Amino acid sequence: MSYPVNDFSPFLIKFSENPEIGIRYYGLAYLLGFVIAFLLIKLYMKKGKLAITDDQLWNLMTAGIIGVFVGGRLGYMLLYDFQTFIHNPLKTFYVWDGGMASHGGFLGVITAAIWFSRKYKISLLTLGDIGATVTTPGILLGRLANFINGELWGKITDVSWAWIFPHSAPPGTPIEQIQPRHPSQLYEAALEGLALFAWCQFRFWKKKPLPPGQVCGEFYLGYAIVRVICEVWREPDASLFFGISRGQFYSLFFAIFGISMIVFSKWYAHRKNKSTATAA
Repeated sequence: MSYPVNDFSPFLIKFSENPEIGIRYYGLAYLLGFVIAFLLIKLYMKKGKLAITDDQLWNLMTAGIIGVFVGGRLGYMLLYDFQTFIHNPLKTFYVWDGGMASHGGFLGVITAAIWFSRKYKISLLTLGDIGATVTTPGILLGRLANFINGELWGKITDVSWAWIFPHSAPPGTPIEQIQPRHPSQLYEAALEGLALFAWCQFRFWKKKPLPPGQVCGEFYLGYAIVRVICEVWREPDASLFFGISRGQFYSLFFAIFGISMIVFSKWYAHRKNKSTATAA
């Protein structure tokens, strides 16, 4: 069977060959992800879902962007390339070498939300729900960029929709000798990005609002589930933990966090309603 070859250029526009400088799809994915997040939050503000000023919105976006990049980069070094971090911590700043971890990015966003909540006295549970609903478009675009870059490929397979990823084999290997693999980046784009976006938006806009924090909890639980599923077909990024990939292992903590958030949001809402009824 003849399989398509993933030989796309990572550049939308290339300005020079040596060194390679240009507009990369991966960078555009981040940019568009932040733009979509900004527009969604503006919509929430207009519909009364979030009571902040325009100036506060810019501060929220700035904190979120810093959280994504710092958390994503540190997360990659600590979770997937710890030996390099120990021997040469300065490589954390070598962003041109690539390497971002979604789990670390989420932790960075959580840190940014905590800072913003304390500074402006905005409910952290509400911010969690907002973050959950605006994060997924960036995940979708990022995974599509991973596919275009021909990175984070899947495991070897002979399914009819498999792809040939030239970078999965040693340099110089003839294309006909490279084994086809699952396009796991597209699986993740569909589940981690598109499916979770649809679910979070559906839950966020319910006529009877959910307890603050529940959508956030459902997002983290949902992400953990679909990430564990997608990792079944994805080539592990690093050595396994207890027989499972690191992506699956780290996702277990997200699942615990998500379940805890759901339980806490329901308990907190019940307690608040009870206190209001007692005061009345």
